[in-house]
Amino acid sequence: MNGHDERQGLERLGALGVLLALVALWWVASNAGWVSRVFLPTPQATFASLREGLNLSGEGGGELLAFTGATVGRMVQGWLLASLAGVLLGAAIGVSPPVRAWVQPTLEFVRPLPASALLPLAISIFGLNPGMVLFVVAFGAMWPVLLATVHGFAAVEPRLAEVARCLQMSRAAYVWKMGLPNAMPDILAGMRLALTIALIVAVVGEMIASQSGLGQAILLAARAFRASELFAGIVLLGLIGFASNALLAQAERRLLRWQQP
Repeated sequence: MNGHDERQGLERLGALGVLLALVALWWVASNAGWVSRVFLPTPQATFASLREGLNLSGEGGGELLAFTGATVGRMVQGWLLASLAGVLLGAAIGVSPPVRAWVQPTLEFVRPLPASALLPLAISIFGLNPGMVLFVVAFGAMWPVLLATVHGFAAVEPRLAEVARCLQMSRAAYVWKMGLPNAMPDILAGMRLALTIALIVAVVGEMIASQSGLGQAILLAARAFRASELFAGIVLLGLIGFASNALLAQAERRLLRWQQP
């Protein structure tokens, strides 16, 4: 085992140690009565609700499993739409310096707007339906991909553009063969950030628009003071975020292997 592998192993052990310490603190705080169990359930009760909700015991239940599938599906669909739109628009803007100069101020004006603030507008246009939530998820998640794509194309080595002109390459060929490979690290970084935003906006949209999913399940559990079910939903959201980020990071390493020495 070389030094890099040893360092990675120590980092993973450290991360696991921090997680176990937080769970231990949670166990002590809930069992010792530092915080009322109405608001902070024990880890045992939370994982019991998680097990029942996912029907891991085979004794009925399983509502959380259906809610999880709805939220993950909404997140992935919105993320895919956001990634496609962000890359296409970002490439169209980033490949042309004049267009970048004209559009950049508008992008910087619209980018800080939180997607959740557009939910009332989206409800008035689309109504309370799954398509409305999907639109808001895609809109909110598009901006990291769009801006990362614009930055990636703007940072392409100018001599590559000169080579493309000498070879009489079309604009589409330049984008596909030179621009996109050079912008790929920025695009993938934007897509990883967009995936997190897609999950957050999907949950908020489910809460506000009363759509089936983990957001609605968490909101209903909070209103009924079912703390263990509420925390079970939060744990599931954390697991979804961790797993999706890990999968995308692995895909990013594979796609960018050609950059490694």
